[in-house]
Amino acid sequence: MKRAIGISLSLAPLLGTAGFMAWKTRAVARELVDPPFYRPQPLARVQGTYEDLAKGQDGDPGGRWSHEEVDGLQLWRLARPAPSPGVVLLLHGFGDDRWGTSPALKWFPRLDAAIFTYRRRDDAMRQGGPVPAVTFGVLESRDVVRMVHHLEASGVPRRRILLLGRSLGASVGLLALAELEREGKGPLAGIIWEGAPASSRSFAERLVRGPEDRWWHVLAPPIGAAAAFAAGHLGRYRPEDTDLVQRLDHLQLATPSLCFLATQDRLAPPAVQRVLAAKFQTGQVVEVSTWHLHCADVLGPDYAATIRTAVDRWFP
Repeated sequence: MKRAIGISLSLAPLLGTAGFMAWKTRAVARELVDPPFYRPQPLARVQGTYEDLAKGQDGDPGGRWSHEEVDGLQLWRLARPAPSPGVVLLLHGFGDDRWGTSPALKWFPRLDAAIFTYRRRDDAMRQGGPVPAVTFGVLESRDVVRMVHHLEASGVPRRRILLLGRSLGASVGLLALAELEREGKGPLAGIIWEGAPASSRSFAERLVRGPEDRWWHVLAPPIGAAAAFAAGHLGRYRPEDTDLVQRLDHLQLATPSLCFLATQDRLAPPAVQRVLAAKFQTGQVVEVSTWHLHCADVLGPDYAATIRTAVDRWFP
């Protein structure tokens, strides 16, 4: 009896660790495919935001909204009052949608704008599901490719289309751009990106680590790998297809790039951002001492000014 009790006590730490790893793996996997903090806004609020953006303010001229169906997705377009040299396609991030990213069009007062929600997850959630899983850029980037093809078919040349993506939106934009350039039809006008997670596995591991290494940080690599595998199973995609460095390997992208690089970021590793930025033949990197999604707050007016300088260069 004493020996059995001793064995049980000796196994308790191992069993506790295994239980923690199983619980954390499941929690992180669920977060990867269905961000717990995402809640689509009521359509009345979305419409109100769009009406405010159409009016324009603070140097933004506003414009006129229209929408159209594209392969089961809903694309919203804002036409400026004056003729525009091109279109910025706004790509939303992790746990966001077209409403959340729509105010970013104010950074592009000269350009028409286009937005949509990947896989139409916002409408699915409002209607009670089933809600498509987040695939960490795999299927979302294909949506972007289809939208670029649609804009081209509607009369907007590829060299007049600009992509903007932050956080997972940056990963989606980079994955889509790689596929578009592989088509051999020339570069886009440009891409502006900030805080692209390196892969679903990297992101999962860093979610486990949190804002600073904790006592369980040594378990982060195996938990991250297991969570990425489980998320891929739930979302029906291959985790390796989310690996930006691998997907952009052997490419030298002709599309001009502007990268806001958050040097303190633990979710989008700065070293990986530098590797990705080096994939562009023409690029500018603005390093900011913060986490991604906070570069605009830290830089203040210089953030929008940097974007407008790039737009003026790409759309003379």
